[in-house]
Amino acid sequence: MSLKELSGRLYRIPRQTRWTKGIGSKLPDEYRKFWKEWKVQMPAAVHYIKPEGKYFRNPETEEVTPVQEVPIPLIYPKEFHQGIWGGESVVQGFVKRHRYNRRYPHFWFPTLKKSVVYSEVLDKYMSVVVTNRTIDLINEHYGFDHYLLKSPACDLKSEVALKIKRQILLALADKTLYPDDPVKSEEIYNKYKEYLTAYTRKEIEWYGLTYKDACMKFIKEEQESQEPVKPLKHQYRSELLAKLKEEEIQAAQQTVARSSTWSIKWNPFSNQKSE
Repeated sequence: MSLKELSGRLYRIPRQTRWTKGIGSKLPDEYRKFWKEWKVQMPAAVHYIKPEGKYFRNPETEEVTPVQEVPIPLIYPKEFHQGIWGGESVVQGFVKRHRYNRRYPHFWFPTLKKSVVYSEVLDKYMSVVVTNRTIDLINEHYGFDHYLLKSPACDLKSEVALKIKRQILLALADKTLYPDDPVKSEEIYNKYKEYLTAYTRKEIEWYGLTYKDACMKFIKEEQESQEPVKPLKHQYRSELLAKLKEEEIQAAQQTVARSSTWSIKWNPFSNQKSE
């Protein structure tokens, strides 16, 4: 290690994150794997074609210009996590009506509609808010379950979609689907069991949880693993009762000993008469 690297390491103060302090530093690696898939991994492009290469040549002027790949600013409101938008979100930008006019900010909202989706694994109909792209993706994947199980967390993004996906994975891992129909249960399990190869049982337990839910799950497991704390008053009470009982037994023994040593000095059947 060079002197420059050593000096930089000595004077560099590491930035505190949610993974280096508090409960976040104790969360298992299974949840961190899901977090990277959800928050760190880049989602697929929705309404634009990602340019390839670093430079672009104009076919008419032969002018070479660098490719500027600037990410589109996206906004995810609170209502986004209450539906399944298929990767779409609110796009923030500017509008300029005329070349000499000043531009002004504008927001583009996706078309939202309330629809009913059916999960074959859970055997349940659910009413959710979706977009046209969500319906197209469900049709492309030939079913709602295939769409959720094939899409990574960064593309689903929504908390509702991730929670439903977690329930589907748990039902497949524990084989709790269709408990009243074993033939149908085996048929559905064989149809979707290929998706279980990408996860372990513990990874499924931590999949689809928000950071707050993961912390609450960790705290609950820690409390269940520890022995329940017994108040000291119960210990002191039992010790006091045992001591009182011991003293009572000793007092009773002393009383019995005194009564056994008492003797009658006057014999009524003797021939001697008292004066």
